[in-house]
Formats: sequence, C-alpha cells, structure tokens
Amino acid sequence: MAAVHPTSHTPAACAPEWAGTEQLRRGTHAIALQRWGDPRKPVLVLVHGYPDDRSIWAPMARLLADEFHVVAYDVRGAGASGKPWRQRHYRLQELSADLRAVIDHVSPDRAVHVVAHDWGSVQSWESVTDPGFKGRIASYTSCSGPCLDHMGHWIQRRLSQPSWAHSQALLGQLLKSWYVYLFHLPVLPELLWMLVFGPAFAPLLRLMEGIRTEGRANQARDAVRGVRLYRANVFPRLWAPRERHAVAPVQLLIPLQDRFISPALYDDLHRWVPELTRHTFQAGHWLPLSHPSEMAGAVRRFVRQHGGGDRRPVASPPPGPTKS
Repeated sequence: MAAVHPTSHTPAACAPEWAGTEQLRRGTHAIALQRWGDPRKPVLVLVHGYPDDRSIWAPMARLLADEFHVVAYDVRGAGASGKPWRQRHYRLQELSADLRAVIDHVSPDRAVHVVAHDWGSVQSWESVTDPGFKGRIASYTSCSGPCLDHMGHWIQRRLSQPSWAHSQALLGQLLKSWYVYLFHLPVLPELLWMLVFGPAFAPLLRLMEGIRTEGRANQARDAVRGVRLYRANVFPRLWAPRERHAVAPVQLLIPLQDRFISPALYDDLHRWVPELTRHTFQAGHWLPLSHPSEMAGAVRRFVRQHGGGDRRPVASPPPGPTKS
C-alpha cells in the first residue's frame, strides 16, 4: 500500500477552495501531488506532459474546483516526484502503475475522470486501454498526445495502403516529430536542454503561442531526465504496436495549430475507441495554458455526461475554439 506523507494540512471536506500538496510512495518511488476542491465531489486526475510539471494545470484546476475534487501530480522525473536514473524505469508500464497508485490513493472507492496533455496523454492511453483499469477510469480527456500503439497501426496502414492522402499525412507527422528523432541521439539533447532550450523555453512559448509564463528553475533538468520517456517507449511501440481498445469513454481535444501533433493522426481512432467525442480548437499545442477556460468547459461538460459533476448548464465558450 502506498505510504502518504502530507506536506500541508488535510482539507476540511467542506472547503472547495483548499489546495494542498502531499507525497505518496509506490515502492521506492515518490509521487508528489496537489489537490483542489471538496474531496466528496467527483474526482478529476490531471496528468501533465513534457517538459512540464503539475503547475501547468493550476489555471484549469481553479476553474474546476467548484464542482470537482481536482488532483494533479508530477510524473516521474519531473517536479517534486522521484527521479529514477535508469531508462527502463520510464517505460509505459511503470508510468501506468504510477497513475494507478494515484487513483487508488485519492479515490479508493470511486472511478475517476482522467484529463491529460502531451506526454501525459501518451502515457495515460496505456491505462485507458488496459482492461485492469475498467471501472477505475470513468472517462478520459486526451489533448495533444496519441496512444503509441494506435500511432504504430496508423503508420503501418499508411505504408501498406499508399495513396497521395496517406503520404501527405504520414510526411506531415514525420516532420512534426523532428524532436523525437533528436531525443534519441546520445548526449546532444541533454546539452541542448541545459544550454539552449531550457533558458529559452519561456520566451519560445511567448513567441510561438503567445503564452506568458515564467520558466521553472528545474525545467531544463526535468527535461533532461524526461528524454528517457521517449527513448524507453516510442520506437518499441511504433515498431510492434499492440491491439489496444479503450475501456472508458474518450474525449479528444485537438488544437488545430499544434506544432507537434497532426490532427490526421487521429483519423483511425474510432477503431480503438467505441465511445469517442472530438472537439477542435483554434489553438496551439499548450492548450491548458493558452485556453484554460475553454478546455475546462469541455472537461466539465464531458464529465457531467459520464457520471460526474452536477447537471447545471455550462456556458458555451467564447468565439475562438471550434467544435466538430
């Protein structure tokens, strides 16, 4: 059983504005998490991507904490969670087990609603397509992070059924994935993060997506460790994709100006997800930071449809995002 070490006061059940941090352990691995909202309400578990930590969710968490108990945790290698050195400790199976430990800790008796972005979404697909999670995940909202197995099948289909459209889609995603190839080179990505990407990350976000945020002190070091996520998982799964079917309803949020993920990558997703909802946004990759209210609204509506939250009408988002 995971051991819990709170680092702030335990919330009163009637304090929806409460936000506290704590740490639990899965074996020797520490997982740092933060909570907002009333613990009696439906539980949302938020999983961040690369090279972020749980702080990326703070704007959305504050918007959702009136109706939900919101939990965000630092994935292994990031933030205040454990930082194992060996590459094998970053495999999808380990990441999925971390999510299971968080779910069992924050909601032992009720299913939770998972919301994930970027690599957090990639790793959460491992759980959402695992029969062992059936009944523990009530719904899944995925943004800018495909299932690697689904992506492997998508690539194989386009290679085995050549056409102009398939070639365009495949080439488009291969170009967007330039950083994945870079991360598989020895030493160079680590040096680039420490010397170039790390110091420039906040200015680049402002330049590329209009997001004003302060860089984190440990972001470059977290990014260096996080490179192991790609090395441990991407090519093994793309070369030998498994048959993975979702065990919960899935909501797909697609930013149409995403510089790293092509919308075409999701064209075959209906094969793997029996209950699929799609929304598109006129936005870039970091939707949780650029459009927190719109993303929170989509999450709120979807969770209400699948057994969470109340039934009050949710205001439509302002002009900008488009839904399909």
